[in-house]
Amino acid sequence: MFKEIDHIGIAVEDIDATLEIYNEKFGMAVQYRETVESQGVEAVLLEVGGGHVELLRPLGPDTPVGKFIEKRGPGMHHVAYRVDDVQAELDKLKALGVELIDETPRIGIRNSTVAFVHPQSAGFVLTELVTPADDH
Repeated sequence: MFKEIDHIGIAVEDIDATLEIYNEKFGMAVQYRETVESQGVEAVLLEVGGGHVELLRPLGPDTPVGKFIEKRGPGMHHVAYRVDDVQAELDKLKALGVELIDETPRIGIRNSTVAFVHPQSAGFVLTELVTPADDH
């Protein structure tokens, strides 16, 4: 099932100001930066150990991360777990009665395959399943 933590997603209002903290004060190197239009975010992956911190800036107020910030403010958004096959894990979770946000995977940052589990079924934590693209 879940192999390891892939990343922790953090919703931010100003990605460059937040990068100053994570780069200069925490010493985390930027590994990758991308605008993921399909998810309505600008995302930056910062390297830490074998995983990442993912900073997420909404592209607008009506995006999922924009709505999250409006309701809860900036801060921890989700935990992402690496799996071998996102669709297979979704099928297993659905059979167990877990509430899913995505019943089929979608494409995330760096062409990874991703899907989300509803917080109500995951201890009130938005949970992402991730299978990185072959080249990452």
